[in-house]
Amino acid sequence: MKNRARSGVFRLANVQSAIPGPAGEHTVSIFQRGTLSAMLALSPAERPSPLARHQQDELYVIVRGRGVLFHDGKRDPFESGDLLFVAAGTEHRFEDFSDDLAVWVLFYGLLGGEVSA
Repeated sequence: MKNRARSGVFRLANVQSAIPGPAGEHTVSIFQRGTLSAMLALSPAERPSPLARHQQDELYVIVRGRGVLFHDGKRDPFESGDLLFVAAGTEHRFEDFSDDLAVWVLFYGLLGGEVSA
């Protein structure tokens, strides 16, 4: 799938079949183009997920499941169909998430994040 230069369809069932990875990974990388990196993540065993900060802006598209996004000292509930945004450098994690959680994860933009106008 990484070789498609201009377009393509990434089917959830096909991508999901690569999880867990050989070492038990709950995330699989599926596509990269320029600064964009796309992954699929399923419910991790660790609860809550570890605190993270990333060098790029990040979008989460909730395919199924529910939970709470901890970010900037706040806790916001989310569910299937929601879109979550986390700016580069923001400490965040998933909490109280369901066992069926499936999330498209998209990193994009410049290191350090994009500046809004």
